[in-house]
Amino acid sequence: MSPEQSLSAKVEPGVVLPRAIHLVPLENIAGFDVRPGFYDTNGATAIPGGVNFTVHSHGASGVELLLFHRAQDEPFAVLPFPEHYRIGNVYSMIVFKLNIEEFEYAYRVDGPYEPEKGLIFDKSRYLLDPYAKAVTGQSGWGNTTPHGQHYKARVVKNDFDWGNMRQPLIPTEDLIIYELHVRGFTKDPSSGVACPGTFAGLMEKLDYLQELGVNAIELMPIFEFDEMLDYREVNGQKLYNYWGYSTVSFFAPNTSYTASTEYNREGNELKNLIRACKQRGIEVYLDVVFNHTAEGNEMGPFFSFKGFDNNIYYLLTPEGYYYNFSGCGNTLNCNHPIVHQMILDCLRYWVTTYRVDGFRFDLASILGRDEHGAPMVSPPLLQAMAFDPILGDVKLIAEAWDAGGLYQVGTFPAWNRWAEWNGRYRDDMRRYLKGDAGMAQAAALRLTGSQDIYDTEARRNASVNFLTCHDGFTLHDLYSYNQKHNEANGWNNTDGANDNNSWNCGAEGETDDPEVNALRSRMVRNAFALLMCSRGIPMFLAGDEFGNTQFGNNNAYCQDNITSWLDWSLLEKNRGLFQFFQHMIRFRKEHKVLRRDMSGGACGFPDVSFHGAAPWTDRFTSQDRYVGVMFAGAERNVGPQIVYVASNAYWEQLSAALPQLPASMRWQCVVNTWDEEQHPWLLDGNCFTIGPRSVMVFQAK
Repeated sequence: MSPEQSLSAKVEPGVVLPRAIHLVPLENIAGFDVRPGFYDTNGATAIPGGVNFTVHSHGASGVELLLFHRAQDEPFAVLPFPEHYRIGNVYSMIVFKLNIEEFEYAYRVDGPYEPEKGLIFDKSRYLLDPYAKAVTGQSGWGNTTPHGQHYKARVVKNDFDWGNMRQPLIPTEDLIIYELHVRGFTKDPSSGVACPGTFAGLMEKLDYLQELGVNAIELMPIFEFDEMLDYREVNGQKLYNYWGYSTVSFFAPNTSYTASTEYNREGNELKNLIRACKQRGIEVYLDVVFNHTAEGNEMGPFFSFKGFDNNIYYLLTPEGYYYNFSGCGNTLNCNHPIVHQMILDCLRYWVTTYRVDGFRFDLASILGRDEHGAPMVSPPLLQAMAFDPILGDVKLIAEAWDAGGLYQVGTFPAWNRWAEWNGRYRDDMRRYLKGDAGMAQAAALRLTGSQDIYDTEARRNASVNFLTCHDGFTLHDLYSYNQKHNEANGWNNTDGANDNNSWNCGAEGETDDPEVNALRSRMVRNAFALLMCSRGIPMFLAGDEFGNTQFGNNNAYCQDNITSWLDWSLLEKNRGLFQFFQHMIRFRKEHKVLRRDMSGGACGFPDVSFHGAAPWTDRFTSQDRYVGVMFAGAERNVGPQIVYVASNAYWEQLSAALPQLPASMRWQCVVNTWDEEQHPWLLDGNCFTIGPRSVMVFQAK
């Protein structure tokens, strides 16, 4: 008896085996054979013989599916969902004999119009599927469409072969994060890539990133966004929503970032990039924007969420207006069960389909607000992310504040899963480095993992340390400008932060003064040396490693030009700076004691200790500008590791002493930012002189 016969013999009469079940049409609508679909599968999904369309709306009275020929504005077919195709608030329909390469789709949704209740259904609007996996109907980058934006969606083939590729799963404490903008990274001709401004262009630079030594890249928004939102021209310069914080679709990659059109295979170029990163041991994080959408406020566009359930997707005032905790017109109602589920579905999709390793959440404090905008103690969405099985190995990083004044650095609901952009690290270290009085104690705490902010047990590796990011000055500009210079943005220099804690080193902007330029270079080296010698997760901005400038613009969100594009010619000009960055990254990787408590100490020294010009101190005074921090620990099969970080923010040189080592060991200077080139040397004894505004790093040998 064959296995099939054996199986059949055990089946009771009248029972149909699953393999014998066939989906067959049950009726015809608008000339298409249809039947009820899969209600628990959101979006449009290709199945054998057709396409399953599933969409939901709490307040709708009716939904129509619209089918379009490619690039056409008017549908060639309109298929109303029969009432009996609705279960609860879900509409689902299988349309047979549809070739996914021959159509695009959208919806029309009917329902009540009561703006004071947040209900603004409009059957005349073409609506983009909230679960769309690929968006069309938009123009090429920077071009307007003749009739405005009419977003439609395409069905995507999910047949990318990842092979036997494994996730890098880099321990959090070992991360070195490099933040970049996909377009700006290679758009300038100086990049020398074949496909500038695209995922493919970025892939051409992966050998460079590997040479630099970073092991995680954080991509500024790559969800489909509207760069034409608030498009303006100022003094002949075209200004776009360049950064991408204007989400159109959460599930779809930005088609403007591909080197070629990927009909029905949208995302493959991005997947190739992610696979190539992982082959080099580089993790990929996405900067995600779940705090608002590109639909804006009452005066903004109407293309998706407003038409499906405006009063569910957005936080509304009692009068039906939009709360604006994002500073961008609207605020997503993240802890409503429907929105909560959509965000979880979205994150799971990017992890399973694109193999993304982590997410940075823009204005993440909004994700912890309730339906009235009030902060929650245990926000359901944040807790669900922390414990979701699919997201179990994924890095979760919060920008722990929002535009509504909620600042949660150190208090963000975490369940020991969430890390945070440590804004306190940025602000305190900037002030210390430029020599402000009273900052030595704060600097020592930031260097040692901000234990005054993060409980070491409950918030392990929670601090993402950074001095620069997309929002603000580059590292070069931090020491070239006292003031922001955002005139080109068209707001009379009123936009962007005023509290930059920057210092121009004696001349505003670019200068030929060799002393000023030498000081600026040293200040950059100081900043990066301390960043690499700080407990926590270091992050820096693309281009900082070769002195990229934004010409004093600290809010270049609209600058799709050399202001925001990396100038790769500076890599050769500032090769020495690049090599210093390499040196510090290698040093951090070679010394685990800089990244974590290894054994509670070594050689009679505690894990962490503070020092003034004389060894051992409990606390720094308001006049101190010298900070010494020593890390000590022992690694199995390696032995003790002892690293001493000496930082002099004073404008004169100082004499200092290191703690006395055991007789068998000597101090070796491995970093001295006073020098452009680094040549390790052994110290005779434990006394040394540190130059003005300099950092020195010693290790025990």
